[in-house]
Amino acid sequence: MSNAAPAGRKVRLGLIGAGSWAVANHLPVLRARDDVELVGVVRPGEAELRQVQEAFGFQHAFEDYRALLELDLDAVIVASPHRLHAEHAIAALRRGCHVMVEKPMATSTEEARRLLDVAREAQREILVPYGWNFQPYFRHAHGLVAQGRIGAIRHVVAQMATPIEDLMSGGQLQGTEQEMFRPESATWTTKGSGGYGWGQLVHLLGGLFYVTGLAPHEVFAMTGQSSIDTDLFNALTVRFTSGATGAISGAASLPPGSPFQVDIRVFGTEGCLLLDVERERLWLRRLDGADETMEIPAGAGAYTCSGPVDAFVDLCAGKAVENCGSGTVGLHSVQVVEAMLASAGSRRAVLLD
Repeated sequence: MSNAAPAGRKVRLGLIGAGSWAVANHLPVLRARDDVELVGVVRPGEAELRQVQEAFGFQHAFEDYRALLELDLDAVIVASPHRLHAEHAIAALRRGCHVMVEKPMATSTEEARRLLDVAREAQREILVPYGWNFQPYFRHAHGLVAQGRIGAIRHVVAQMATPIEDLMSGGQLQGTEQEMFRPESATWTTKGSGGYGWGQLVHLLGGLFYVTGLAPHEVFAMTGQSSIDTDLFNALTVRFTSGATGAISGAASLPPGSPFQVDIRVFGTEGCLLLDVERERLWLRRLDGADETMEIPAGAGAYTCSGPVDAFVDLCAGKAVENCGSGTVGLHSVQVVEAMLASAGSRRAVLLD
């Protein structure tokens, strides 16, 4: 199979994991495009599987992902439970498909590295759909840092909060009552793959590593647990490979209906940068006074995830588009969450390989 779908032909796409998020977000975006052919879909439960197939017009439907990978596909989207992401993504890459794999791209550093190795061997693209990364203001922040506008990074502060404690604690997520499917509790509560770190903090980490280009080296963390022993609150100190330091935190307990909080502050030798999605602001403050502020339209801070899906299809079609959710960004996010949980359990700092 070539690296891109042949010119003039639709991208032939399969979906592994037609659960609540894929049905609510990915499939409507794909169905609206005239350059995508929805070839096959995978999910457990025959009745639910047929419901998805009929609603979105898939040609084939399976409960076993291996049957899907026997078809002629250009691309696969993996939106299965967290613990299965790496297994499904690696299998799709080995079949010669480009892969969009949901966050977290894996639930261990070992799995994440193997996924990157397989992608390199197969010469295929990995995209992790960090929705905010594909927004213009995140891309602009990334550009400012990459251009050296704040100088060498010395310190970062990043915080995220989400109205999702009910789901992380084993209940139903408010606001999903009218969806085709509600989020599966086991995805968010299973030990080793559930909790706030794997379920939400990876959004913040993906944004942080995309904007800054840093890589983690050492993590010390404390977490606050729910009644079912999932992490609801996270407090981390991080040292990056460059020597820069970071303070990162997350909280699941915003009141229902509250806007997401994501706040990233980067301090460098020549200035500092602030990116705040809740209050929709991005500004650069420099020591020489050459400051910059980017206007962000009202409402643009709300979380949306159509950008990554569109970018993935464009990449598969061979178009020139930036992958703002690269496998490397995904790897660094996995490294930090895995180290965070290990550090909280041992009460010691964890050095990353």
